[in-house]
Amino acid sequence: MRIFLLAPVACLVALSAVPAGAGRADAAPPPGQNGLMGVMGGAVVPQECEIPAIRTGSVGSLRSFHRAMAGCADRFWAARFAAAGLAYTSPAVEITTTDDSVCGAVTGNGAQYCPQQRTIVVRITDDDARDPFRMNLAHSVAHEWGHHVQGLIGVLSAQSALYGPASDEARRLLSHRLEMQAECFAGVFYSAALDSVDPGISWDGWMKAVRQADESDIHGKPRNLAFWQNRGYQGGATGFCNTWTAPASKIT
Repeated sequence: MRIFLLAPVACLVALSAVPAGAGRADAAPPPGQNGLMGVMGGAVVPQECEIPAIRTGSVGSLRSFHRAMAGCADRFWAARFAAAGLAYTSPAVEITTTDDSVCGAVTGNGAQYCPQQRTIVVRITDDDARDPFRMNLAHSVAHEWGHHVQGLIGVLSAQSALYGPASDEARRLLSHRLEMQAECFAGVFYSAALDSVDPGISWDGWMKAVRQADESDIHGKPRNLAFWQNRGYQGGATGFCNTWTAPASKIT
């Protein structure tokens, strides 16, 4: 059973400059998210999705799994946006077995979000076919959908504006805040849909595995990634996912 954290995503954010006085680059809350981020409670409504079994060695069954996961995530977030009174646009989803995508080479473990194209790219690897651990594969979709949500509510553009003129240390914290919020959004999705995912591991077991994963300079410490994913899962609402004003101890 392979446990991984998503690798750095080269084409996640297009860097840009920002006017002087735009605010602190390490902890400035992005605009445009109040309609979605103000919700801190409410009953979690389970979402039933038909997520098929994966046959070891079958690329076709992996494609079917990812398509079903995409449909499940899309339906979940469309409902959340509607409840918040916000417009929602579905991303395109590209499932490939090559290193190429609409925004360049697929890096790392094989999933990335292309913001300009609003496309989630999932690459099926030989390791996926040999060892198709469902929760790893599900998380590829859930995490990248979190980035799509960030794009729709203005977080990606705000982070990009702050990133350009920032120091190396501030850039590192900005990357961590972005990735940990995507982890938290994935947790919110799991709060409603985990049973349908049928992950093959208990939630506590998954959290332990995430905490023990290799550290990524882009994403931050695994224990903090686990903290935010679990916060979204236990809270069941996007209001629990404001990583932008969280203390550095929960971000580094």
